[in-house]
Amino acid sequence: MKVAVVGATGMVGEVMLKVLAERNFPISELLLVASERSVGKKLTFKGEEHTVIALNEAVTARPDIAIFSAGGDTSLEWAPKFAEVGTTVVDNSSAWRMDPTKKLVVPEINAQELKATDKIIANPNCSTIQMVMALAPLHRKYRMKRVVVSTYQSVSGTGVKAVKQLENEMAGVQGEMAYPYPINRNALPHCDIFMENGYTKEEMKLAREPQKILDDRTFSVSATAVRIPTAGGHSESVNVEFENDFELNEVRKLLNETPGVTVQDNPDTNTYPMPIYAHDKDEVFVGRIRRDETQRNTLNLWIVSDNLRKGAATNAVQIAEYLVENQLV
Repeated sequence: MKVAVVGATGMVGEVMLKVLAERNFPISELLLVASERSVGKKLTFKGEEHTVIALNEAVTARPDIAIFSAGGDTSLEWAPKFAEVGTTVVDNSSAWRMDPTKKLVVPEINAQELKATDKIIANPNCSTIQMVMALAPLHRKYRMKRVVVSTYQSVSGTGVKAVKQLENEMAGVQGEMAYPYPINRNALPHCDIFMENGYTKEEMKLAREPQKILDDRTFSVSATAVRIPTAGGHSESVNVEFENDFELNEVRKLLNETPGVTVQDNPDTNTYPMPIYAHDKDEVFVGRIRRDETQRNTLNLWIVSDNLRKGAATNAVQIAEYLVENQLV
Protein backbone atom coordinates (compact mmCIF):
# COMPACT_ATOMS: atom_id res chain seq x y z
CA MET A 1 0.00 0.00 0.00
CA LYS A 2 1.57 3.26 -1.19
CA VAL A 3 0.44 6.02 1.18
CA ALA A 4 0.93 9.79 0.96
CA VAL A 5 0.51 12.10 3.96
CA VAL A 6 -0.10 15.61 2.63
CA GLY A 7 0.68 18.29 5.20
CA ALA A 8 3.09 15.95 6.98
CA THR A 9 5.01 18.75 8.71
CA GLY A 10 1.91 20.33 10.29
CA MET A 11 0.43 19.72 13.73
CA VAL A 12 -2.22 17.23 12.51
CA GLY A 13 0.20 15.69 9.99
CA GLU A 14 2.63 14.82 12.76
CA VAL A 15 -0.17 13.14 14.73
CA MET A 16 -1.26 11.25 11.58
CA LEU A 17 2.21 9.74 11.26
CA LYS A 18 2.12 8.79 14.93
CA VAL A 19 -1.31 7.15 14.55
CA LEU A 20 -0.31 5.30 11.35
CA ALA A 21 2.69 3.86 13.22
CA GLU A 22 0.73 2.97 16.37
CA ARG A 23 -1.99 1.18 14.41
CA ASN A 24 0.51 -0.60 12.11
CA PHE A 25 -1.23 0.61 8.99
CA PRO A 26 -0.04 -1.52 6.03
CA ILE A 27 2.44 0.74 4.22
CA SER A 28 4.83 -0.53 1.57
CA GLU A 29 5.91 2.99 0.55
CA LEU A 30 5.36 6.24 2.45
CA LEU A 31 5.35 9.63 0.76
CA LEU A 32 5.63 12.64 3.06
CA VAL A 33 4.28 15.70 1.28
CA ALA A 34 4.21 19.39 2.23
CA SER A 35 4.37 22.91 0.81
CA GLU A 36 7.37 24.11 -1.21
CA ARG A 37 9.02 25.71 1.82
CA SER A 38 9.16 22.32 3.60
CA VAL A 39 10.40 20.27 0.64
CA GLY A 40 13.70 18.58 1.47
CA LYS A 41 13.05 18.42 5.22
CA LYS A 42 13.74 15.09 6.90
CA LEU A 43 11.09 13.33 9.02
CA THR A 44 11.35 9.99 10.79
CA PHE A 45 8.66 7.30 10.58
CA LYS A 46 9.13 3.97 12.41
CA GLY A 47 12.85 4.66 12.73
CA GLU A 48 13.36 5.40 9.03
CA GLU A 49 14.20 8.83 7.68
CA HIS A 50 12.03 10.20 4.87
CA THR A 51 12.53 13.33 2.77
CA VAL A 52 9.54 15.64 2.32
CA ILE A 53 8.48 15.96 -1.32
CA ALA A 54 6.29 18.41 -3.27
CA LEU A 55 2.64 17.84 -4.26
CA ASN A 56 3.32 17.42 -7.98
CA GLU A 57 5.93 14.74 -7.28
CA ALA A 58 3.46 12.92 -5.02
CA VAL A 59 0.73 12.94 -7.70
CA THR A 60 3.20 11.50 -10.23
CA ALA A 61 3.95 8.68 -7.77
CA ARG A 62 0.25 7.63 -7.87
CA PRO A 63 -0.23 6.59 -4.23
CA ASP A 64 -3.11 4.24 -3.36
CA ILE A 65 -4.25 6.53 -0.52
CA ALA A 66 -3.47 10.17 0.22
CA ILE A 67 -4.42 11.52 3.65
CA PHE A 68 -4.66 15.31 3.47
CA SER A 69 -4.26 17.82 6.28
CA ALA A 70 -2.99 20.84 4.45
CA GLY A 71 -5.82 23.38 4.48
CA GLY A 72 -8.91 23.86 2.35
CA ASP A 73 -7.33 25.70 -0.58
CA THR A 74 -4.69 23.01 -1.02
CA SER A 75 -7.36 20.30 -0.87
CA LEU A 76 -9.59 22.04 -3.42
CA GLU A 77 -6.69 22.33 -5.87
CA TRP A 78 -4.87 19.05 -5.33
CA ALA A 79 -7.35 16.41 -4.16
CA PRO A 80 -8.93 16.19 -7.66
CA LYS A 81 -5.46 15.82 -9.21
CA PHE A 82 -4.74 12.82 -6.96
CA ALA A 83 -8.22 11.39 -7.65
CA GLU A 84 -7.61 11.67 -11.42
CA VAL A 85 -4.61 9.31 -11.19
CA GLY A 86 -6.62 6.77 -9.17
CA THR A 87 -5.63 7.79 -5.62
CA THR A 88 -8.29 7.74 -2.91
CA VAL A 89 -8.07 10.96 -0.90
CA VAL A 90 -9.14 11.23 2.74
CA ASP A 91 -9.34 14.97 3.35
CA ASN A 92 -9.20 16.56 6.78
CA SER A 93 -10.08 20.12 5.70
CA SER A 94 -13.54 21.68 5.36
CA ALA A 95 -13.18 21.85 1.56
CA TRP A 96 -15.36 18.88 0.59
CA ARG A 97 -17.49 18.23 3.70
CA MET A 98 -20.74 19.73 2.48
CA ASP A 99 -20.24 18.84 -1.19
CA PRO A 100 -23.31 16.69 -2.01
CA THR A 101 -21.19 14.43 -4.22
CA LYS A 102 -18.73 13.58 -1.39
CA LYS A 103 -19.20 11.31 1.66
CA LEU A 104 -18.64 12.78 5.14
CA VAL A 105 -17.50 9.87 7.27
CA VAL A 106 -17.13 8.85 10.90
CA PRO A 107 -16.26 5.14 10.48
CA GLU A 108 -18.20 3.90 13.53
CA ILE A 109 -21.35 5.58 12.17
CA ASN A 110 -21.46 5.53 8.37
CA ALA A 111 -18.36 3.89 6.82
CA GLN A 112 -20.67 1.31 5.20
CA GLU A 113 -21.70 4.03 2.71
CA LEU A 114 -18.22 4.05 1.16
CA LYS A 115 -17.64 2.56 -2.28
CA ALA A 116 -14.55 2.06 -4.45
CA THR A 117 -15.76 4.95 -6.63
CA ASP A 118 -15.45 7.42 -3.74
CA LYS A 119 -12.12 9.02 -4.62
CA ILE A 120 -12.41 12.06 -2.32
CA ILE A 121 -13.74 11.33 1.19
CA ALA A 122 -14.26 14.10 3.72
CA ASN A 123 -13.20 13.90 7.37
CA PRO A 124 -15.64 15.90 9.55
CA ASN A 125 -14.81 18.83 11.80
CA CYS A 126 -13.16 17.85 15.10
CA SER A 127 -16.02 19.18 17.25
CA THR A 128 -18.59 17.43 15.06
CA ILE A 129 -16.87 14.04 15.29
CA GLN A 130 -16.90 13.83 19.08
CA MET A 131 -20.48 15.08 19.29
CA VAL A 132 -21.93 12.64 16.74
CA MET A 133 -19.98 9.73 18.25
CA ALA A 134 -21.99 10.21 21.45
CA LEU A 135 -25.28 11.28 19.87
CA ALA A 136 -25.58 8.69 17.05
CA PRO A 137 -26.61 5.73 19.26
CA LEU A 138 -29.00 7.96 21.24
CA HIS A 139 -30.53 9.30 18.01
CA ARG A 140 -31.17 5.78 16.73
CA LYS A 141 -32.95 4.89 19.96
CA TYR A 142 -34.83 8.07 20.93
CA ARG A 143 -34.83 10.31 17.79
CA MET A 144 -33.27 13.74 18.29
CA LYS A 145 -35.36 16.86 17.73
CA ARG A 146 -33.01 19.66 18.76
CA VAL A 147 -29.42 19.94 19.99
CA VAL A 148 -27.94 22.98 21.73
CA VAL A 149 -24.15 22.76 22.03
CA SER A 150 -21.54 25.06 23.56
CA THR A 151 -17.94 24.11 22.87
CA TYR A 152 -14.80 24.79 24.89
CA GLN A 153 -12.06 24.34 22.30
CA SER A 154 -8.31 24.14 22.80
CA VAL A 155 -5.81 26.35 21.00
CA SER A 156 -4.35 23.34 19.17
CA GLY A 157 -7.50 23.43 17.03
CA THR A 158 -6.21 26.69 15.52
CA GLY A 159 -2.68 25.40 14.96
CA VAL A 160 0.96 25.87 15.93
CA LYS A 161 0.77 29.67 15.93
CA ALA A 162 -2.04 29.64 18.52
CA VAL A 163 -0.25 27.16 20.77
CA LYS A 164 2.79 29.43 20.64
CA GLN A 165 0.66 32.47 21.50
CA LEU A 166 -0.66 30.72 24.63
CA GLU A 167 2.84 29.58 25.66
CA ASN A 168 4.23 33.09 25.14
CA GLU A 169 1.47 34.72 27.17
CA MET A 170 1.89 32.21 30.01
CA ALA A 171 5.62 33.00 30.04
CA GLY A 172 5.06 36.76 29.82
CA VAL A 173 6.72 36.97 26.40
CA GLN A 174 5.58 39.29 23.60
CA GLY A 175 5.07 37.37 20.38
CA GLU A 176 3.02 36.80 17.25
CA MET A 177 -0.75 36.67 17.80
CA ALA A 178 -3.00 34.00 16.28
CA TYR A 179 -6.09 35.59 17.87
CA PRO A 180 -7.30 39.21 17.99
CA TYR A 181 -7.03 39.14 21.81
CA PRO A 182 -4.96 37.39 24.49
CA ILE A 183 -6.04 33.76 25.07
CA ASN A 184 -4.29 33.15 28.41
CA ARG A 185 -6.73 33.69 31.30
CA ASN A 186 -9.41 34.45 28.73
CA ALA A 187 -12.19 32.84 26.67
CA LEU A 188 -12.93 33.92 23.10
CA PRO A 189 -16.45 33.26 21.75
CA HIS A 190 -14.86 33.25 18.31
CA CYS A 191 -13.78 30.05 16.51
CA ASP A 192 -13.11 30.59 12.80
CA ILE A 193 -14.53 33.58 10.90
CA PHE A 194 -17.89 35.28 11.44
CA MET A 195 -20.57 34.78 8.80
CA GLU A 196 -23.45 36.99 7.67
CA ASN A 197 -25.91 35.32 10.05
CA GLY A 198 -23.79 36.24 13.10
CA TYR A 199 -22.57 32.68 13.65
CA THR A 200 -18.97 31.62 13.09
CA LYS A 201 -17.97 29.11 10.43
CA GLU A 202 -17.18 26.60 13.21
CA GLU A 203 -20.68 26.97 14.63
CA MET A 204 -22.25 26.38 11.23
CA LYS A 205 -20.12 23.25 10.76
CA LEU A 206 -21.59 21.93 14.01
CA ALA A 207 -25.08 22.78 12.74
CA ARG A 208 -24.79 21.18 9.29
CA GLU A 209 -22.31 18.30 9.45
CA PRO A 210 -24.21 16.06 11.93
CA GLN A 211 -27.27 16.10 9.65
CA LYS A 212 -25.17 14.88 6.73
CA ILE A 213 -23.30 12.20 8.72
CA LEU A 214 -26.53 10.82 10.21
CA ASP A 215 -28.35 11.31 6.87
CA ASP A 216 -31.21 13.04 8.69
CA ARG A 217 -32.35 16.64 8.45
CA THR A 218 -35.31 16.30 10.84
CA PHE A 219 -33.27 17.46 13.85
CA SER A 220 -31.58 20.85 14.31
CA VAL A 221 -28.34 21.94 15.99
CA SER A 222 -27.66 25.38 17.49
CA ALA A 223 -24.03 26.01 18.45
CA THR A 224 -21.81 28.48 20.27
CA ALA A 225 -18.09 27.77 19.84
CA VAL A 226 -15.60 29.17 22.38
CA ARG A 227 -11.80 29.07 22.39
CA ILE A 228 -10.27 28.50 25.84
CA PRO A 229 -6.64 28.45 27.08
CA THR A 230 -6.13 24.68 27.06
CA ALA A 231 -3.30 23.25 24.94
CA GLY A 232 -5.23 20.24 23.61
CA GLY A 233 -8.62 18.55 23.76
CA HIS A 234 -12.08 19.95 23.00
CA SER A 235 -14.99 19.88 25.46
CA GLU A 236 -18.70 20.27 24.71
CA SER A 237 -21.77 20.96 26.80
CA VAL A 238 -24.63 19.32 24.90
CA ASN A 239 -28.36 19.65 25.56
CA VAL A 240 -30.42 17.32 23.40
CA GLU A 241 -34.20 17.08 23.13
CA PHE A 242 -35.60 13.73 21.93
CA GLU A 243 -38.96 12.74 20.48
CA ASN A 244 -39.10 9.79 22.88
CA ASP A 245 -38.38 9.60 26.59
CA PHE A 246 -35.36 7.77 28.02
CA GLU A 247 -34.07 6.20 31.22
CA LEU A 248 -30.68 7.49 32.38
CA ASN A 249 -29.39 3.97 33.10
CA GLU A 250 -30.33 2.95 29.56
CA VAL A 251 -28.54 6.02 28.16
CA ARG A 252 -25.37 5.10 30.07
CA LYS A 253 -25.63 1.49 28.90
CA LEU A 254 -26.08 2.55 25.26
CA LEU A 255 -23.07 4.85 25.41
CA ASN A 256 -20.95 2.24 27.21
CA GLU A 257 -21.70 -0.26 24.46
CA THR A 258 -20.79 2.17 21.65
CA PRO A 259 -17.35 1.44 20.12
CA GLY A 260 -15.03 4.40 20.62
CA VAL A 261 -17.06 5.94 23.47
CA THR A 262 -16.08 5.76 27.16
CA VAL A 263 -18.47 6.83 29.93
CA GLN A 264 -16.89 8.69 32.87
CA ASP A 265 -19.84 9.64 35.02
CA ASN A 266 -19.77 9.38 38.80
CA PRO A 267 -20.41 12.61 40.74
CA ASP A 268 -19.71 10.78 44.04
CA THR A 269 -16.05 10.35 43.07
CA ASN A 270 -15.73 13.55 40.95
CA THR A 271 -15.46 11.37 37.86
CA TYR A 272 -16.13 13.26 34.64
CA PRO A 273 -14.32 13.83 31.33
CA MET A 274 -11.55 16.42 31.12
CA PRO A 275 -9.18 17.45 28.30
CA ILE A 276 -6.18 16.62 30.47
CA TYR A 277 -7.42 13.02 30.70
CA ALA A 278 -8.38 12.71 27.01
CA HIS A 279 -4.90 13.80 25.87
CA ASP A 280 -3.29 11.35 23.40
CA LYS A 281 -6.29 8.98 23.55
CA ASP A 282 -8.64 8.00 20.74
CA GLU A 283 -11.85 7.58 22.71
CA VAL A 284 -14.67 10.08 23.05
CA PHE A 285 -15.40 10.55 26.75
CA VAL A 286 -18.94 11.27 28.00
CA GLY A 287 -20.05 12.32 31.47
CA ARG A 288 -22.29 14.66 33.52
CA ILE A 289 -25.19 12.63 32.11
CA ARG A 290 -28.39 14.06 33.58
CA ARG A 291 -31.97 14.86 32.73
CA ASP A 292 -32.86 18.45 31.86
CA GLU A 293 -35.44 19.16 34.55
CA THR A 294 -36.90 22.14 32.67
CA GLN A 295 -38.09 20.29 29.56
CA ARG A 296 -39.55 16.90 28.61
CA ASN A 297 -37.41 14.19 26.98
CA THR A 298 -34.25 16.31 27.23
CA LEU A 299 -30.77 15.23 28.24
CA ASN A 300 -27.56 17.05 29.24
CA LEU A 301 -24.12 15.60 28.38
CA TRP A 302 -20.48 16.69 28.69
CA ILE A 303 -18.36 15.33 25.82
CA VAL A 304 -14.54 15.51 25.62
CA SER A 305 -12.03 14.21 23.08
CA ASP A 306 -8.50 14.81 21.82
CA ASN A 307 -9.17 17.05 18.82
CA LEU A 308 -5.92 16.13 17.04
CA ARG A 309 -6.56 12.39 17.35
CA LYS A 310 -10.19 11.21 17.04
CA GLY A 311 -11.09 14.76 16.01
CA ALA A 312 -8.69 14.63 13.05
CA ALA A 313 -5.83 12.14 12.53
CA THR A 314 -7.31 8.96 14.02
CA ASN A 315 -10.65 9.35 12.26
CA ALA A 316 -8.84 9.82 8.92
CA VAL A 317 -6.66 6.77 9.49
CA GLN A 318 -9.73 4.72 10.49
CA ILE A 319 -11.34 5.67 7.17
CA ALA A 320 -8.19 4.50 5.36
CA GLU A 321 -8.25 1.24 7.37
CA TYR A 322 -11.86 0.63 6.35
CA LEU A 323 -10.96 1.18 2.68
CA VAL A 324 -8.13 -1.37 2.90
CA GLU A 325 -10.06 -3.96 4.93
CA ASN A 326 -12.99 -3.82 2.51
CA GLN A 327 -10.81 -3.81 -0.63
CA LEU A 328 -12.07 -0.41 -1.75
CA VAL A 329 -8.56 0.73 -2.75
